[in-house]
Amino acid sequence: MVYTISGIQFPLVPSGYKSSQSSFHGDRRSTTLSYFLKKEAFSRKTVIRKFSHDSDSASSMVAASDEVLVPGVQENASSSTEQNETPEVTSGDPQDLTMKCENIFENDEAVSGSTEAKDGQSSVLSSLVDDKSNAQAVKASVSADRKVKIERNKVKPKIIPPPGSGQKIYEIDPLLLGHRDHLDFRYGQYKRLREEIDKYEGGLDAFSRGYENFGFTRSATGITYREWAPGATSASLIGDFNNWNPNADMMTRSEYGVWEIFLPNNADGSPPIPHGSRVKIRMNTPSGVKDSIPAWIKYSVQAPGEIPYDGIYYDPPEEEKYVFKYPQPKRPKSLRIYESHVGMSSPEPKINTYVNFRDDVLPRIKRLGYNAVQIMAIQEHSYYASFGYHVTNFFAPSSRFGTPDELKSLIDRAHELGLLVLMDIVHSHASKNTLDGLNMFDGTDGHYFHSGSRGYHWMWDSRIFNYGSWEVLRFLLSNARWWLDEYKFDGFRFDGVTSMMYTHHGLQVAFTGNYKEYFGYATDVDAGVYLMLVNDVIHGLYPEAVTIGEDVSGMPTFCLPTQDGGFGFDYRLHMAIADKWIEIFKKKDEDWKMGDIVHTLTNRRWLEKCVAYAESHDQALVGDKTIAFWLMDKDMYDFMALDRPTTPLIDRGIALHKMIRLITMGLGGEGYLNFMGNEFGHPEWIDFPRGDQHLPNGSVIPGNNDSFDKCRRRFDLGDADYLRYSGMQEFDQAMQHVEEKYGFMTSDHQYISRKDEGDKIIVFERGNLVFVFNFHWCNSYSDYRVGCLKPGKYKIVLDSDDPLFEGFNRLDHTAEYFTSEGWYNERPRSFLVYAPSRTAVVYAVADDEPEAEPVKP
Repeated sequence: MVYTISGIQFPLVPSGYKSSQSSFHGDRRSTTLSYFLKKEAFSRKTVIRKFSHDSDSASSMVAASDEVLVPGVQENASSSTEQNETPEVTSGDPQDLTMKCENIFENDEAVSGSTEAKDGQSSVLSSLVDDKSNAQAVKASVSADRKVKIERNKVKPKIIPPPGSGQKIYEIDPLLLGHRDHLDFRYGQYKRLREEIDKYEGGLDAFSRGYENFGFTRSATGITYREWAPGATSASLIGDFNNWNPNADMMTRSEYGVWEIFLPNNADGSPPIPHGSRVKIRMNTPSGVKDSIPAWIKYSVQAPGEIPYDGIYYDPPEEEKYVFKYPQPKRPKSLRIYESHVGMSSPEPKINTYVNFRDDVLPRIKRLGYNAVQIMAIQEHSYYASFGYHVTNFFAPSSRFGTPDELKSLIDRAHELGLLVLMDIVHSHASKNTLDGLNMFDGTDGHYFHSGSRGYHWMWDSRIFNYGSWEVLRFLLSNARWWLDEYKFDGFRFDGVTSMMYTHHGLQVAFTGNYKEYFGYATDVDAGVYLMLVNDVIHGLYPEAVTIGEDVSGMPTFCLPTQDGGFGFDYRLHMAIADKWIEIFKKKDEDWKMGDIVHTLTNRRWLEKCVAYAESHDQALVGDKTIAFWLMDKDMYDFMALDRPTTPLIDRGIALHKMIRLITMGLGGEGYLNFMGNEFGHPEWIDFPRGDQHLPNGSVIPGNNDSFDKCRRRFDLGDADYLRYSGMQEFDQAMQHVEEKYGFMTSDHQYISRKDEGDKIIVFERGNLVFVFNFHWCNSYSDYRVGCLKPGKYKIVLDSDDPLFEGFNRLDHTAEYFTSEGWYNERPRSFLVYAPSRTAVVYAVADDEPEAEPVKP
């Protein structure tokens, strides 16, 4: 019996299945069940390599070794080896680095093993094949493979710039001089790691290609599987390919805890593990016998009706692999991000697919005027309702939505549309799931994570990485690179960075801006250094890539280059803005403070760019409220149809919804973000399907009968021209296109000329535009003078009161506004406008139109 997922058939064999305990060797045919029909009279050659790591002492010898053949392998295997010597080195703090692995897998040879390994494997295969022509074909294949790799190696290598002096941060922010000891120590740790990675791994480029060495790597002669599991006392590779026999494919351990096995191709040249086969590693551990999904697995699937996931060996034939057709777009100057979730992106109550998102949602995002799509929940997570934040398989795209190749086709289509694709990446913590994830992977508490309470996030109920571990650094740096390299993502939004940077994780801490809050014993220097390294890798190897960090603390130097002493992010997510709006919604209109709004929107560090948002997915979750629901509440269910009379609550809500989004984009940062559906005021929260939860104390938290009704996006509401939602969507689209035309978010010119608490008026310039906001609930102002910089004739380029946007049409768009000389509100010129209540209007100099780009032939 088989079940089918996305066109791949997998045998329905329980993961706990145990076959006979006899040793098993067989011909691995490319059948669906992968059961072996014939035995071959040979033993598999298993190649292991020695790894070195830091000892518990302050100083240790880092020794290299040549390739070692496991005793008992065939004597006719090639005996040629090369000796690699590494000098003695004094390590740093033993708490910083737990293990060092030498870069003995060089360049692309790492994919298929070393030259000596190839020769040896080829020799073994030759002795097993009766037909001489088959043996010659195998050798020819190896030779051709070598030639291809030699030619590939001629490509100019990517270079990650070396560390700088790390001192420019003091020029940018002299207040940092008071904390120079801490900052110089941080930069010293970063430089030391860079030097050691250069010395022992051949540089960050090689170090960040761990996926070429660990997990499953395919060569012309077979498949190598490697796993770092120092806590295990024995290990074997099990799966459909060997009938789940734990004695069939025993792995060999290096003295530093790396387990390895090489499986030669079948006699007919087919791979020893068929594409689509389920695989796991069985280990004897301090916690008992454990079957784990390989840590570096590229795909994992949950069988229908089963709880645990299965690791899948994903290696489709070349003709079935997706080939990217379109180049990646250049990074836009103004970043306008459409935050999205593939699974809940359908109007229908179901889990949507990569293919449907590609065909239905991407064109919508393009039409709305956004230039980047940020996709959540890509890394596999066994619990759907975690929103993708409890990751179990870091290198595997979620199988709920489709196959890896279907995800690639989605990204390629986005690139065709000129959209950047950013991934919401989770390196701040990991699922505590021991069945499917990294937790207790080798039976020990401190494998990938800090042991004890430091390795547990009490609020998120998850595990925290040990960023001072050498192999954890390799794993996470390689993970970031994998998504850029293999899937062509254009960058990342790093989740939970505040939690990473502090040992208190930002929990129950009110950041006031005092620099002592950022630089002290509560700062996790190891995590900070990791963030510097990952930004080095991303920006060094992919200069056009974008990195955005989710930080609520306001950590100084967050968005300054690592060479200057910063963390290296391109943008900080300006999280305080959404919190401020929620705070304001709880007040009466007359208590809204214009100065308070402006201060929150503009309160960001010099030279450190921010992505602003009025609301993200956080505010859309059940238990919270979207802006639309804060403003209109239950009236949204009965009075959004145009053939019904409106209510004061609806009129107020629609007007303020538009104003809030525009002023957030206008003043809040150098980038803008919106969660899908919020652009038209999605009426309902997000509630993932869930059953009743039974707590240990006997109480029950009711679920929603596993319903998908609230886990979808009703795009049909925004598209319906008979509903008021459409006007809100039209305004959001117009707002994006005005920014695209004038590029005001990234203009160096920003000046707030008026914050009038009596009139409830805010006037500011951004770029060459003048923004006028009237937040008063009933007062409209005729001949209201607003200051400006540039002389000339102004015209309206965006008006929230336009009837197209469900406004009241109180402004004449043909009117012309001429400037008068003379200082007003500290501006050299001014002009008179009509400012209706609860409106936002944007004015541009009429003869200052940006030049249109030439139409491409």
